[in-house]
Amino acid sequence: MEPISLIIAALGAGAIAAAKDTAGTAVKDAYQGLKALIKKKFEGDVLGQAMVDAKPEEIKKAEGLLKDKLTQAGVDKDEEIIKAAEEVMKKEDPQGFEEGKYNTNVSVQGHVFGVAGTNSGTVNIGSVPKTE
Repeated sequence: MEPISLIIAALGAGAIAAAKDTAGTAVKDAYQGLKALIKKKFEGDVLGQAMVDAKPEEIKKAEGLLKDKLTQAGVDKDEEIIKAAEEVMKKEDPQGFEEGKYNTNVSVQGHVFGVAGTNSGTVNIGSVPKTE
C-alpha cells in the first residue's frame, strides 16, 4: 500500500472508530495522535486542518482533494506520520495488519519491495516484479 493510501485509510478508519462508543481507547488515542501530526503539517492551512477533522463520509467524498493536499504538504514522505497511520491500522484491524494489508511498498527499477515486521522484531523484505 502506498503511504498516502495508508494515511487516508487510517484517517477514515480512525474517524469511524472514534465515532463509535465501542471503539477502544487505544484506537482513539492512535487516531488523535495521527491527526495531531498531520495538523502540524497543515499549520496555517485552515482547509487542510478542517479536512483532517472531517467525518468519515466527508473524508470519502473529498478523498481526491485530501490526497492532493496531503501530498503537497509532504505528509506521505513523513516517516513519523506513516508510522502513526500504521499504528491506527494496527489497532483498528490487527488481523489485516498482521497479514500485511497495510505494509507500505517502494518501487525501484521495476520491482516492488515490501517490508513486513512482527512484534518479535523480525523484519522480512521481499521483492516481486512490478505489475502494471
